[in-house]
Amino acid sequence: MTTAGDNLFERVWIALMQSDPEAKSQAVRDIKSDWDKGLLDAGDASPVLRVEVPGRPARPMLVRPQDVPKRKLGSLQGRLRLVHAVAHIEFNAINLALDAVYRFRSMPEQYYTDWLQVACEESHHFSLLQRYLLDHGSGYGEFDAHNGLWEMAVKTDSDVLVRMALVPRVLEARGLDVTPTMIRQLRSTGDERLIGILDTIFRDEIGHVRIGNHWYLHCCRLRNMDPVPTFFGLVEEYMGRALSGPFEHAARAEAGFTDIELELLEANAR
Repeated sequence: MTTAGDNLFERVWIALMQSDPEAKSQAVRDIKSDWDKGLLDAGDASPVLRVEVPGRPARPMLVRPQDVPKRKLGSLQGRLRLVHAVAHIEFNAINLALDAVYRFRSMPEQYYTDWLQVACEESHHFSLLQRYLLDHGSGYGEFDAHNGLWEMAVKTDSDVLVRMALVPRVLEARGLDVTPTMIRQLRSTGDERLIGILDTIFRDEIGHVRIGNHWYLHCCRLRNMDPVPTFFGLVEEYMGRALSGPFEHAARAEAGFTDIELELLEANAR
């Protein structure tokens, strides 16, 4: 009989519900280390629970996306707002990766290895951004943020195929589209530290989207489903609209999007 200390899903649940970012990040690193050493069992555990609200600090205050102020990168205050927004995405991404492990049982072992690696890298991104904020007299929680990422996690919590289609391939892939533009805009500010952080995140996120693509295709093969029409059908069903461009073709291709998918994204873009 396993206990919370040696069961993968029980350990991940504890980390997922941890509200302190530093404690959550340390828990993620510990779980990944124990999993890699073969110390954790992926067998029977407590029933899977819906997570309406994962572990997160009391701040930032969550508001509607349209109520989050626009950011002007030419000023330090504008860059701090940008960094805070990205830090919020990365903190949510830790929880998303943990939930992908906790929620979907009976997947191949490599699936859990992959998403624990994603969780570790997202926590590293968060720490880089948090240190930048702290070094500039700010910190995570100082500005308002929105909850769009986790809302999609709840919408897709009943089916691993839907989760893999819409979180890595839609929400995380959007970061591949917008980050290069942010980096180009920051060149004129001379903020090489922030540019370096965003470049690290961009390169790692290509790998995260690639992982999502891999497991989406795996699920489609198991169910004998054509991945291309299935993906666009899920986008329409769950989002009610086509995706917004522009799309960063080179990064998306490196992350596993096919030429046909990229052509259809462009053809159907809002």
